[in-house]
Amino acid sequence: SSWLIDLTAKALVEDPALRAGMRDLYVPGWLEYLEMRKAGVQPWAPIGDRAAEASAVQRARPMTADEADAAPAGDFAAHLDRVPVLAVVLADLRLLAATDRDLGRYQLVGGASIYPFVWSILLAARAEGLGGVLTTVAITREPELKSLLGAPEEFAVAAVLALGYPERQPTRLRRDPVESFANVDTLDGPPLNSP
Repeated sequence: SSWLIDLTAKALVEDPALRAGMRDLYVPGWLEYLEMRKAGVQPWAPIGDRAAEASAVQRARPMTADEADAAPAGDFAAHLDRVPVLAVVLADLRLLAATDRDLGRYQLVGGASIYPFVWSILLAARAEGLGGVLTTVAITREPELKSLLGAPEEFAVAAVLALGYPERQPTRLRRDPVESFANVDTLDGPPLNSP
């Protein structure tokens, strides 16, 4: 029907030089993320301690991909260019219905038009035996990433997907029970399923 508009552009990145460029943009953001976590700072929180964040980011010393590989939890970042499928999902900001646009706070609602689509890609990949990871760390360098991929100004990078065949496919996922985080009627209301 005419109301359904494609809000996204998708790029499967195959060129080795582009993949290496994406990795090189990803690694600094990943190292910043690790330093913020080490400092007890919630990385890039819309409401948070910006001074503590900036201090932690300053400690994230620039590294090459090879050096990042040796850093704690650096294997994924250092080898981002080697995953079998590397996809970038971009949102066309001219078509996005961001109903929270004028609220004077961090905008969140527009993602509801994009992330279910991204999740569907991950589910379809899983049905084919692939494992996948959605990451947004490369977006810390969005202008450079868009330039690398030739993305127009009106597009925003929503996600980078890394897909491949896992060594083992998880079959039993652990989740907190719904009643541990859901209340009835109001946020301070009784827990869901309470007597």
